[in-house]
Formats: sequence, structure tokens, C-alpha cells
Amino acid sequence: MAALKQMKQALRRELKLRLSSMSVAERTKQSEAITQRLIEHPVYKRSQRVSIYLSMTEEVHTMGILRNLFETNKMCFIPQYIGDKMDMLRLHSMEDYDSLPKTKWNIKQPAEGDQREEALSTGGLDLIIVPGLGFSKDGDRLGRGKGYYDNYQKRCTQETGVKPYTIALAYNEQICDEIPTSEYDVKIDEVLWPDRETST
Repeated sequence: MAALKQMKQALRRELKLRLSSMSVAERTKQSEAITQRLIEHPVYKRSQRVSIYLSMTEEVHTMGILRNLFETNKMCFIPQYIGDKMDMLRLHSMEDYDSLPKTKWNIKQPAEGDQREEALSTGGLDLIIVPGLGFSKDGDRLGRGKGYYDNYQKRCTQETGVKPYTIALAYNEQICDEIPTSEYDVKIDEVLWPDRETST
């Protein structure tokens, strides 16, 4: 386990360097391409209950997706991180988003004590859009080491009996030949990145 932890930490450092070397223009360009791929994706189109992460600076931008969720009348859920637990809480509109407070990571989330619908208490999710630092083309994921998304997927299965479909969003720079994983790491169903060839 110690060797695996070191491998993950080394890869995290490398990926953070790759991400920090990307220009703002390049991030924007790739994010727009990925957003388009996602909103045209058949799973996204048919999903009604979708959770989306609110992006940090170096992550694939998700504002375009957030707007599309409301434009297409889907139910939108966003993360709330408190301690070592993540919940997915209902977001009702872009105005609702604008009113959210910011966390120490400079991303918005519902405040502690904000009484909102949690996805698993009202029917679960059809699709979880997942962030991360690095991904393999076949769905292995390297997160930030907190296990939020791995644990939440397990909760979905335990509490609703259904595992939602998962799609990760990645810059080309985040695609790795191999990701070191353990039995606790949950594979992502699909990874979208700009240079990925789509089957027609």
C-alpha cells in the first residue's frame, strides 16, 4: 500500500505541473469542446437527474454544462463537502447558483445547514459527471486523495440499489497510459477528452 500511495503522489505532482502549464485560452478551448461532446452524448440526453461538479480553476470548466442542465429542464445536483463526506444537493437555477457562498477552495457550494434535497433521498441519480486529476482511457481515475466520488458511488448502490452512469471530463493533458489503483478505487464508465476519437 505504501508503494501505491507513493506512485499516486508522484503522478499527482506530475499532473498538477501539466495542468499549471496550460494557458487560460487552451483550458477554455478544450473545455468548450468537452462541453459540446457531453451535451450531445446519448446518456446525458436521456438523463433527468444529473450531478455536476463546480469546477476549480485547473479543472474542465462546467458552467456551460450547468446552464444546459437548466435550459433542458433536467434536475441538477451539486456537491457539498463537509469533513470527509460529500452529498449531492439540488440546485434550482443559475440565480440559485449565484447566491451560493464560496468555500476555502474558491468554489461555490451550499452552506452547512442549507436545507436542500439530497439526490439519494429522492430517487438517486441517472448520471454523475466526475472531476479528477488524471484518467486512463478505459476509466481508471486519480482523484485528489479524499475518496469523495468513490465513496459516493458506493453509497448510491447501497442506498438506491442502482449505480449511476459516470462520465469524467478531462483535458488532453490529463490522459495517462496507466493510473495506479487499489480495490477501493471505483472505475469511471466513460472518459471524455477533446482528442478522443468517437465511434460513429
